[in-house]
This record gives sequence, C-alpha cells and structure tokens, in this order.
Amino acid sequence: MELAYYSDYAVRLVNTEEPARGTDSLTTVESVRDLFGANAQAARRATDGDVTRFRSVRARLRAVFEAADDGDATLAVDLLNSLLLEFPVSPQISGHDTRAEDGTPDWHMHLADHPSNATAGYAAIAAMGLAFHLTSHGVDRLGLCEAAPCRNAYLDTSTNRSRRYCSDRCATRANVAAYRARKRLESERSDETRRTADTAQPSSPNTDR
Repeated sequence: MELAYYSDYAVRLVNTEEPARGTDSLTTVESVRDLFGANAQAARRATDGDVTRFRSVRARLRAVFEAADDGDATLAVDLLNSLLLEFPVSPQISGHDTRAEDGTPDWHMHLADHPSNATAGYAAIAAMGLAFHLTSHGVDRLGLCEAAPCRNAYLDTSTNRSRRYCSDRCATRANVAAYRARKRLESERSDETRRTADTAQPSSPNTDR
C-alpha cells in the first residue's frame, strides 16, 4: 500500500463535519468504524469514547487544511508536526500481495496500526499520509472547497494545481452560481444604461401658446 493512500484518511475524517451547514455525521461509534473502510481489525477497537477523541483530531486536521488554504505554509506544517509527535507511526515492510508474473511478494511500505486505541491508530496514519502528500506535492495541494457553504477538504492532484472544489457536484454548482451572477449583473447594467439614456433624452418642446 503506498503511503499516499493514507492521506485520504485525513480527508475522510475532516469531511465528516460541514461547519457552515451545521452538519456532523461523526456521532456514533458506528460512524467512527465506517471511517476505517476495509480495515475491519482496527475498526473493531473503536468504542464510544473514540467519538469525542476523533472529533478532537478532526478539528486539528481541519486547522491544517485551513492554514494551507490561507497560504500559511509554516502554520500548516507546525500543526501537522504537532499531530505527528503526538501520534507516531510504526512503518513496516509488507508483502501480503504477490506479483502476478512470478508470484513473489509485492514489497511495499505499510503503516502499522497503533495498539492503544482506535483514535491513536487512525490519527497516526492520517497525519503521516497528509505529511507525505504535503512534502511530496506542496502545501498548496491541500485545499478547502470554494463552493460555499461546502468547505470540504480535498487533496489537489491535478497536473496544473488548478483544483478549487471538492467534487464535480460542487464545481458544477459553483459554475451555475457564477453564470447566474454574471447574467444578473449584465441585466442590472443594461437597466442602468437604459435609465441613463432616458434621462439624457431632451424633452419635447412645449407647443402650447
């Protein structure tokens, strides 16, 4: 499993909450377990206490994305380093998959689960994955969706660093809103031009005797 994969752990956790909309899907131990995806063994360690702990880590990860989105690379790195110090990882070489051509192990780096609790394990791999993405691609590759009020986190993997939205849905919604705003402005300008022209027209001469 490539280390870049683990950066999605951070995105998944951050996006369980949409502050501008007042929504939060991280409310039960089941929602915590869902975040682990196919990693069922780690998910089984989750307890009710992890709900609060996960929310705390979520707020700190969102702060990393907010700093990056604001262009404050130093703050983003400092916040992420704080998480890395608190939740260290245990890298291991894994070969559980085999190569199709000769059957030899497909050796790759794997981040072992933290044994103490579900939050520690998830936070460790989420922070390391995000750190790997940041150092490999740049702080400006961490963003928050520009389609208000969404503000979901995303990782920009575009070739020209042009991503601005978390999903195609938000991009479409933002483009439609921008189009309608342009049309509204054009209409207002047209009305203003028409009113100005009417005001500037000379009044008809008075023919009364």
